[in-house]
Amino acid sequence: MAYVLCLDCGATNVRAILVDDKGQLVAKSSQPNATDTGAENPDFHVWNADRILNQLAACARDILPQIDAAEVKAVTITTFGVDGALVNESGELLYPVISWKCPRTAEVMKRVAQYIPQEKLNAVSGVGEFAFNTIYKLIWLKENRPELLEQAHAWLFISNILAHRLTGVMATDRTMAGTSQMTDLSTGDWSEEILSAIGIRKSLFPAMVNAGDVIGKLTPAASELLGLPAAVPVISTGHDTQFALFGSGVQENQPFLSSGTWEILMLRTARATLEPSDYAAGATVEYDSKAGLLNPGLQWIASGIIEWVKATCYNGESFDTMDAEAEKIAPGCDGVKLIPDFLPSDAVPGSIQGLVLGRARAHIYRAAMEALTLRLKQRLEKLEKVGGFKSTDLLLVGGGARNKVWTQMRADILGLPIRISNVSESTVLGAAMYAFAGAGEFESPESCRDSFGITYTTIQPGEQQAAYAELYQ
Repeated sequence: MAYVLCLDCGATNVRAILVDDKGQLVAKSSQPNATDTGAENPDFHVWNADRILNQLAACARDILPQIDAAEVKAVTITTFGVDGALVNESGELLYPVISWKCPRTAEVMKRVAQYIPQEKLNAVSGVGEFAFNTIYKLIWLKENRPELLEQAHAWLFISNILAHRLTGVMATDRTMAGTSQMTDLSTGDWSEEILSAIGIRKSLFPAMVNAGDVIGKLTPAASELLGLPAAVPVISTGHDTQFALFGSGVQENQPFLSSGTWEILMLRTARATLEPSDYAAGATVEYDSKAGLLNPGLQWIASGIIEWVKATCYNGESFDTMDAEAEKIAPGCDGVKLIPDFLPSDAVPGSIQGLVLGRARAHIYRAAMEALTLRLKQRLEKLEKVGGFKSTDLLLVGGGARNKVWTQMRADILGLPIRISNVSESTVLGAAMYAFAGAGEFESPESCRDSFGITYTTIQPGEQQAAYAELYQ
């Protein structure tokens, strides 16, 4: 038996998960994750990379005694995109990892034209207009802590900070670089034009590595920290979205929705034709896990809003209670509407409309799901235009796929079958497929995926499809 240890750093939890060479999740352990407050402003958000590493290591030590650790063939690391930090030659952070949650970069994005026009940024990088993009973090550091850029040896994304702690090797996961808004979509490399415009030297970024490449081997100290034998290879993966795509089994030109704190609607395709209006509508293009393919997509906060409703209206009650109440509410929520714009960077704050006597918390909950599903419908139409395809179904993964009321609503509003991947951990499984291939256990990630096999549960449009069609023509 062979295993891969996947270290998964998420926004709400960090986890260590063991995957065997049959595609089974053998063991997992998790600890909660949260941002710290920035030193300069109580509204700022930063990640504590050392704490995250120690939590991941504790999770690994928790599960490794369940197997023969000598059979672990590789370690790999997946994280959220864009976030990273400046480091010195030893890899020590010169400034904390600025979180994607931090509002400090919203103002930077508004005036980025002082450096380079936003349309040029979009056209060259392919990456959409998001205030949390890496480029705005570096501009903020340049404007507020210029001495750190002079001192810095490198910029490391958070997955590569962790990999460096484990191997001593500095590298750049290509899938992470593709979220930065500083690469060139046509070359797959850093954009000299963008970097020159913002005054950032290209030498700040270590060499890119493709998914499945060996970054390095565990140092003796890292082996002891994790509870593994020495010299186990650390295989590059990186941005969790790309590996959720691959691990779900999605094929080229099939729309894919990862539903979690954020909903990310994406496509695996060889082409992506975007216009300025597409970027204004929230479109973006990232690098697929497979070299040569692109992932055009759109993203918006989703389950983060559902969790807010749960915390605000249900005082710790279960989702089963929430869903049972929501099922009794008719499509349209008796006129209650929710505007799902909850981020500090949103131009207009979110709101709840149509509240009158007789409306209950279930109206707010169902209105949140309806608003998010309508956003999905609009953006799927946009993705079809960008990718030049027509949807015949939608493949769904993530925690949001477990919500039966919401999933049926998606099928009804879209008028499409929803195929739910029965892979319970698509990001981890996709990363493991690349890690097994990188360790030489399989010929390729695709052959590993074929060996594992993936099944689906299909939800067809139901009896409320007609009502939604009438409401939202």
